[in-house]
Amino acid sequence: RGGSAMVPIVVSALEVTRDRIWRLGDPPRERSSDAGEPAGTAGVPILQVLRGAGLSDVVAVVVRWYGGTKLGKGGLARAYAGATRDALPLLPVALRVPTERLALRVPYEKVGAVKRLVHPPEVELEGEEYGAEARLVLAVHEGRVAALRDALADLGIDCSSKEVFS
Repeated sequence: RGGSAMVPIVVSALEVTRDRIWRLGDPPRERSSDAGEPAGTAGVPILQVLRGAGLSDVVAVVVRWYGGTKLGKGGLARAYAGATRDALPLLPVALRVPTERLALRVPYEKVGAVKRLVHPPEVELEGEEYGAEARLVLAVHEGRVAALRDALADLGIDCSSKEVFS
């Protein structure tokens, strides 16, 4: 049969190689490759779809099997972009919220009061250790840090430490 088959594949960011298209970080750093196709016909169209979807921390790979029909540069670009666009609804998407980790040393009598300040997902208890005193690690959404620091100060808890306990 003639034509080409375009197969979208999603891979881990840890597996990035020179032939994959990626968009990582905030602000995003990007890389694309045409991987042997004519310049501008594979990597750039894929990257444009990722940008247009507002995605970051993503890797896209489109594999093409040649079936005898020449698509031309425009056809190749549309095929690569289309395969990427078709794969987007299949992606699990997670909202990334900037967080700050607060490592707290808490007297035992105040542990309950501190735990009452934990309200997922804005404030989450990430870890706790008990020894001479309790040590709690809270993950706090960026917009809630000031209010939580004030509430902890009202309890007499110092949260200036950036130390994260093991």
